[in-house]
Amino acid sequence: MAKTQDKRKIKQKLTDKYRLVILNENTFQEKFSLKLSRLNVFVFGGVFSIILIGLTTLLIAFTGIREYIPGYSSTSLKKKATRLTYEADSLKTRLDIIERYTSALKPVLTGEIEPEKIDSIKNEAQSIALDESKLQATKQDSLFREKIEGKDRFPLSDGAIGRAKIVFFSPLTGTVSQQYDASEKHYAIDIVAPVGTPVKSVADGTVILAEWTAETGYVVTIQHPNEFISVYKHNGTLLKQQGDVVKSGEAIASVGSTGELTTGPHLHFELWNNGFPVNPTNYIDFQ
Repeated sequence: MAKTQDKRKIKQKLTDKYRLVILNENTFQEKFSLKLSRLNVFVFGGVFSIILIGLTTLLIAFTGIREYIPGYSSTSLKKKATRLTYEADSLKTRLDIIERYTSALKPVLTGEIEPEKIDSIKNEAQSIALDESKLQATKQDSLFREKIEGKDRFPLSDGAIGRAKIVFFSPLTGTVSQQYDASEKHYAIDIVAPVGTPVKSVADGTVILAEWTAETGYVVTIQHPNEFISVYKHNGTLLKQQGDVVKSGEAIASVGSTGELTTGPHLHFELWNNGFPVNPTNYIDFQ
């Protein structure tokens, strides 16, 4: 009986109605009244607490406030870590190149290769370089040379001497896998070739950029006369540095497959004029 009465008392305390009244202090006029019970207060208080916790969680999870809470890393720290990862990968690649170069020089420096062998290799290279049979031009080359020499390279325009035209040559011999397509924002020609194939400068110019990028790998950019710029991307190795003066047909890099955007060993070649991309096939015969 005692327990039953206690339960009834507790239930009665929870369900007893209380009236909250707001009065005008001067006129005692009732402005606002509200009937509440202890049970209602507990329910409203619990719901309000749950909503407040949920809003606080969303605010922390989807705003920058979370950076000030221990355990959450900042956005700037993530960007810095990503950049350092790319730089470490670039340094690792360069270190591998230096190690291979050092290992190739080590037998010469330590005397493992005899001087006679070095001289024989040098003489053989000279004999190959001076092989006149390989210096003779083919019929196709002769016809092309006559065609170029027969053109007026210094035409007159509007009564004034115009600037000399530039003759561009193909940077690589290979298969064109993707053409220039401005509608697809592909402002380049992709040429597939074996890894290590020399990539040549399309004309005389100055190297204005020679570095590594995360997306396009080893990149070379050359400034040519008449506001032309040629860009060579996804190279395996670079043979020139920024500031070097290059001649038409001079090797500047080798074919590779570097960078995140590469799809295999190929050259991504771009040609720009006056700050705008142009179709390389309008200036260069890639056949």
